[in-house]
Amino acid sequence: MSYQLFLRTTGALLLVSGGLMVFPAACAVIYGQDDLYAFVVTIIAAVVVGFPLYWPFRKRQEVRIKEGIVIVALGWVLFSAVSALPFMIHGAIPSFTDAFFEVMSGYTTTGSTILNEIESLPKGLLFWRSMTHFIGGMGMIVLYLTLFSSSEAVQLFRAEAAPGQGLSGTKMLPRLKETLRWLWVIYIGLNALQTLLLWLGGMSLYDALIHAFGTLATGGYSNRNASYGAYDSAYLEWVGTVFMFLGGMDFVLHYHLISRNWKEVRHNTEIKAYLLIVIGLGLLISAVLWGHGAYQSFAEAARFGFFQVVSILTTTGFATADYEQWPQAAQMVIFICLFIGGSTSSTSSGIRILHFVIIFRSISHTARTMLQPMAVNPIRINNRPLPPQIIHGVMGFFTLNVLFLLVGSLLLTLLDSVDFWTALNATMATLWNIGPGFGDVGPTDNFSGFSDLSKWLMSFFMLAGRLDIYTALFLLSPGFWKS
Repeated sequence: MSYQLFLRTTGALLLVSGGLMVFPAACAVIYGQDDLYAFVVTIIAAVVVGFPLYWPFRKRQEVRIKEGIVIVALGWVLFSAVSALPFMIHGAIPSFTDAFFEVMSGYTTTGSTILNEIESLPKGLLFWRSMTHFIGGMGMIVLYLTLFSSSEAVQLFRAEAAPGQGLSGTKMLPRLKETLRWLWVIYIGLNALQTLLLWLGGMSLYDALIHAFGTLATGGYSNRNASYGAYDSAYLEWVGTVFMFLGGMDFVLHYHLISRNWKEVRHNTEIKAYLLIVIGLGLLISAVLWGHGAYQSFAEAARFGFFQVVSILTTTGFATADYEQWPQAAQMVIFICLFIGGSTSSTSSGIRILHFVIIFRSISHTARTMLQPMAVNPIRINNRPLPPQIIHGVMGFFTLNVLFLLVGSLLLTLLDSVDFWTALNATMATLWNIGPGFGDVGPTDNFSGFSDLSKWLMSFFMLAGRLDIYTALFLLSPGFWKS
């Protein structure tokens, strides 16, 4: 890897991270709390170190896919390390391990936390904590390319699992620059709309911004210990449900909806499956909750049931109720949701809905071929035949997720001697960027009880899951580093 490219990228990322901290610093000034100093020190350090690294090597360079993968991984780790500094300098999270875990969880839109008391933190730090969701929802490399667009853009965009590129790698517009612009227009527009709706529903503007950041980015951070449940408002929870759904939806479809390209929407396989799963599981859990007397009316059961199904399904992780106290059948529905992510090209992570559609159609195709060996029945997605390499890639991705889940669960039981149920759920929650799970990492618990080594392992899981595992796997392969 070219050292000039390495220094250029490092410097640019430091400048971006320092520039973004102006917003929480302004928040600290507005509320007059004691966290301004932490942001000022970090901003100065990022600029003093970043500018000399970036400026001499600002000339554009060609980037190979190997270098793109390294830069993307470097970007996420560096961004998280720098972003953790304000928490340490202030003393809200004095441990670097804990601060890094919290920020990595924010940028990967996981939402897992080590904080036992959230509301005691200064408002500037809480705003910065939620801003990591806003940035990570699109991807920090997408932000970097928007500000420093250059010849390495395509390779970096491919290396990061960013919204705007479909399962086959296609983009919604021919030029990457146009794609990036539209991604931010749609993303910021939806965040602004949700902020307005939450504000009109009774939240303060500060609270509305924080919850919008955590909802559309499918992250899950809140400035309240009880999250959305602190407001006890059906209106706010339904608004949250709708925007979690939109965050888990393919951003290419958002663009087609805005462009009124109804044909692409009608023929989209994934949105049909997405709607069917959300409505089906939502109605099922609502009926179970109502039938078992957990809630007095079906409307109330639907309010809590749909919110939790969409929250877990889209890997957002908000909770308005302790679902571990629900009937066993309802808990099983939530557990199923842990395995199903949102759409491809969305802000959610995990095994996406389209992956399951392709796997099930591949199984069906194999069965038909066994009965009719001479028949030609290609697997179709969006009314188009799917290339074999895409099917193989999906099968490999699914297998890798299962292997990471099993190995990760085993490592956590060895490192911390936790029970296998907690280890399994902690691995799922971090690897698939969900946030909460079951056991000791349920909706009313957090990750503070794990050892530092386990937290570093789960930080790696979060990064691997956000980059869709392959990028992280390449970095662990000795063959990747050979010339």
